[in-house]
Amino acid sequence: MSAELRRRALTAQPTGESPAIVPLTVVTQLDHLLKVAGSITQDANKTWADIWNEIKRLTTGGGLIVPEGEKGFVPECGWPDFLEKFWLLKHYLDSIQRICDKK
Repeated sequence: MSAELRRRALTAQPTGESPAIVPLTVVTQLDHLLKVAGSITQDANKTWADIWNEIKRLTTGGGLIVPEGEKGFVPECGWPDFLEKFWLLKHYLDSIQRICDKK
């Protein structure tokens, strides 16, 4: 982004006055980028937790599959929702990767 880009400060202004214009510096760009990455990461972690909650009932604390798991896994939420969660997780990870690869 160009250094000439400006953003409006989030300060309370009296009615009728326009908000102060603050230069969009590298620091403000980085702050924004970190907030976006943090939000995406939070969504990814929630999605992973949903997936894990479906699978963990078939595992022991050590990560071994319990005998009931050998009969086959059917997610409680149904296959379409379960697979959609995997695609969401991939989407979130791809987004984070694009942010990190930005030069």
